[in-house]
Amino acid sequence: MEPAAQLVTVYRSMDATAKEDCEQVVDILRAQAISAVMLDDDALGVVEGTFEVRVPAADARKAEKIIADYPLPDEVENVDDSSALDLETVFSAQGSMAEIQAMGIKNLLESNDIAAVLAGDSVLPNFPFHVKVARDQAARARQLLNEAESSGAVSADETV
Repeated sequence: MEPAAQLVTVYRSMDATAKEDCEQVVDILRAQAISAVMLDDDALGVVEGTFEVRVPAADARKAEKIIADYPLPDEVENVDDSSALDLETVFSAQGSMAEIQAMGIKNLLESNDIAAVLAGDSVLPNFPFHVKVARDQAARARQLLNEAESSGAVSADETV
């Protein structure tokens, strides 16, 4: 297997069956003599809540074609490739408290039924942290964040 720097992502999933899907993709690729590895969000560069399949860069095109030719059963039905599902950043922060702030924002959004993804690296906290949501939820998420920010100072004053 090549060093991690020479591997490229050919499949990524964050749905309820992400781990199982990636395991199937790895099995399919290995059956076609492609060296594939599955990584979870503990690996550097993998977004929280996702699983990825990576292969040597030289095999990437072949792997992508194989994956396209052997779609997983849950990906064949009702796939919504709408750009409304693309992720959009609704919060960014940098500095020593950025990760904590981003986790708080993510939790706030998720408690209000907005799925959110935290992007950043705890190992290198000097890099920024971002909270991302589906594009079709971005306006609602920003409104919720603005309401929370404006009521936060008032709520804090009322508890004193």
